[in-house]
Amino acid sequence: MKNVLLIYLSLIVFMGTKSYAQNKEVPLLDREIFFGNPEIAGGQLSPDGKFISFLKEYNGTLNIWVKKFDEPFENAKPLTDNERPIGGYFWTYDGKYILYVKDNKGDENYNVYAVDPLAEVKEGVPEAKNLTPLKDVTVQIYQVSRNEPNIMMVGINDRDKAWHDLYKVDIATGERTLIFENKNRITGWNFDWDEEPRLAYRTNDKGHSEIMRIDGENKFTKIYETNLEESAYVSGWNKDNSQFYLVSNKGDVDLTTLYLMNPKTEAIEKVESDPKNKVDFGGVFLDDNTRELLYTSYTYDKRERLWKNKKWAKLFSHLEKQFKGREVGFSSFTKDYKQMLISVTGDKYAPDVYYYNSDTKKLIHQYTPKPKLKENEQYLAEMKPITYKSSDGLEIPGYLSIPKNKEAKNLPLVVLVHGGPKGPRDYWGYNSYVQMLANRGYAVLQPNFRASGGYGKSFLNAGNKQWGKLMQDDITYGVKYLISEGTVDASKVAIMGGSYGGYATLAGLAFTPDLYTCGVDIVGPSNLFTLLESIPPYWEAFRKSLYEMTGDPETEEGKKLIEETSPLFHVDKMKKPLLIVQGANDPRVKQAESDQIVIALRDADKEVEYLLADDEGHGFRKPTNNMAMWVATEKFLAKHLGGRYQEGGSDEVMKRLGEITVDVSKVTYTPKEEVETSASIKFTTTDIIPGEYDYTVTIEVQDKTIPMTSHRSVKKEGEFTTITDKAQSPMGEVVDKLFVKDMKPVKREIQQGGQTFLMNFGEDNIEMEMMGQKFNIPVEGAVLCGDIALDLFISRMPLREGFETVFLSPDLMTQKMKQLQVKVKEKKEEKIYVVSLTNLDNTNEVTEYTINVEDMIGVQETKIVPQMGNAKITTVLKQDN
Repeated sequence: MKNVLLIYLSLIVFMGTKSYAQNKEVPLLDREIFFGNPEIAGGQLSPDGKFISFLKEYNGTLNIWVKKFDEPFENAKPLTDNERPIGGYFWTYDGKYILYVKDNKGDENYNVYAVDPLAEVKEGVPEAKNLTPLKDVTVQIYQVSRNEPNIMMVGINDRDKAWHDLYKVDIATGERTLIFENKNRITGWNFDWDEEPRLAYRTNDKGHSEIMRIDGENKFTKIYETNLEESAYVSGWNKDNSQFYLVSNKGDVDLTTLYLMNPKTEAIEKVESDPKNKVDFGGVFLDDNTRELLYTSYTYDKRERLWKNKKWAKLFSHLEKQFKGREVGFSSFTKDYKQMLISVTGDKYAPDVYYYNSDTKKLIHQYTPKPKLKENEQYLAEMKPITYKSSDGLEIPGYLSIPKNKEAKNLPLVVLVHGGPKGPRDYWGYNSYVQMLANRGYAVLQPNFRASGGYGKSFLNAGNKQWGKLMQDDITYGVKYLISEGTVDASKVAIMGGSYGGYATLAGLAFTPDLYTCGVDIVGPSNLFTLLESIPPYWEAFRKSLYEMTGDPETEEGKKLIEETSPLFHVDKMKKPLLIVQGANDPRVKQAESDQIVIALRDADKEVEYLLADDEGHGFRKPTNNMAMWVATEKFLAKHLGGRYQEGGSDEVMKRLGEITVDVSKVTYTPKEEVETSASIKFTTTDIIPGEYDYTVTIEVQDKTIPMTSHRSVKKEGEFTTITDKAQSPMGEVVDKLFVKDMKPVKREIQQGGQTFLMNFGEDNIEMEMMGQKFNIPVEGAVLCGDIALDLFISRMPLREGFETVFLSPDLMTQKMKQLQVKVKEKKEEKIYVVSLTNLDNTNEVTEYTINVEDMIGVQETKIVPQMGNAKITTVLKQDN
């Protein structure tokens, strides 16, 4: 009897302890713990292992630092002094330089910089060298040489904003050498182990992706093509460079699979796909020295590796045993792969970084990015995988985090929707947004809705044309599932997200207005029409894929779908409070997207708050801005959901919050003015007199002046007048020939770099031919060619003060029509007029002509080209003509 009593009493004590642990109040953690700068982050070993570089705060912003490996971190010296946090960097293979990219206030116009990690300075930081000193460009790094560590291959879109030319850059001197002028719609390059360019990626006019074999200078052969619903990419080469690793889901394959492909014979053999038949192929890890495939990986709820090398498998197993319940990752290696930095992460653990030596088996803790987070690990929430059914029965995976020491019952919920939307997904692990929200008392749902990546082709493409529809249902039904389970209080549900997640927030409040209590939209598009109109030029290759997702604004069916799914047009249905966060320099989701929805909600007397940072882009990266955003966000959520929040913040943060908080009563938006294209253009004469003309051409760009010459030949050839412009430049000769009849273009031939581009003009369409591809552009209105001999046409118009007309001009690179406006600016002399030509699709693109109406020719032309970094091109007719 005594023993039974003791057991009974022990159970009471145990149950009481458990209940106490569950109900113990978790302290309100300072938001600085989650969103303040890490003390140390982004560590990388130098190729020889003698140094370690890392990111650390310098003048309030994350910058690059370096120290000898065996020195304490306190002895490190700063290498950069950027105003915006550096997102990433790496060492050259010889360890002489550290390379990084930097944009301007979030505009995503990136330049590449190099800094000497061993440079000695008395104070401050060493001077960093801008290797691509060009404005309004987005530089892409294709390869940094291992064999010649001073050489880097990059793509630069200074000549044409939509497409990147290939350059070789000397890192030591900054000298840039043009390798390939991209008029072929090339989107990327692939180099083999010997660093020879073997393959090029290309997007054709249908939006399909092509892998091209490089057969010589400017010679490409298509060896692989995927449509808009398929994907393929190259993931390295085999040991002898005879085959490349191809990851693809082409054809009847649902889960992306690893293949080996011979670029010469085009033979393909399967290597492997997910042995569990659940998810896409994840990735390969190749040893740069032995060229051996070490492992492949797959991400289920968590990541798993399949090791191909027994030695490495044993090494990794040893490391995993040291950190049970967490994920181990490789973050840096020395050149010989013997020394490495490993990251240790977990959902409810502060990340740590260790050094490991495979020879000595030494495992040494290097740093904890956020020590204060480490001190409070016991208060972090667990992230659990969940699944539920959507409206059509599709199973949706996701993650659910319940606040620490809270029962999963009747909780307020924040649905945190990831961006993308097509391809990205949420992953298991530590997430500062999730932990911050959980600490404030909210359950957090992260749905991997259809169109999220990693779950197969059919799941990915199930999101096509389902913005605001089934994709939104996938989110809605996650909320309904948690309500039905009793986990969530149906009266306290918020939706929040960035980019597409911001769109989903707006869509949730518009299309399911009774489901949510409030929403937080971070850089989300409200009007899909203006989103599609304003995508950056360098997204041109992505345009058709984007239309596949949202609908094509150039078709009636697409317009209807876009209007149906744009929250801006459904403001009347929105009735719950909304907080909108926007970066003024966002190149993807323009400020206009947020301005429009703010105005619409304000004018409809709906509750809306607006934060607008003038020094941010697609999301907030500056710590002060981010902290200010969270001051507003957690107060907003607490007001509407009843959770906890931290009052105020530092003086700097509160000052910044005041600066970025917008008075919504003063927000304005001016839509693009619709200008009607002229049905036809009147000319004073249809006669173009034959002749030969010489011109001097000067290009002024990025503080450089490039001289050129050009020659124009006007002839009568049968029933046509032909106008041929020949231009000589450092990149070779360009010959552009236009066939004209009755002042209308009939045919155009452009020859450059061994290629010929053709245009044939019909009554209601223009047929283009390039790279063996033919495609048609529909036409409604008067057509001229705005980039060849336009002065000959303008000079034959009935010019007078107040004269203006609008015509269409074909754009070879976008395969679209541009709307151009001719306008007389002034009459200088009796026979001299100054006329402007403005691209109404991009009003920064302006050309000014000085026209001699007596001789019917232009004597000077000055053009501003935004696609070339606002280059100024001046063409002057030589006086002896």
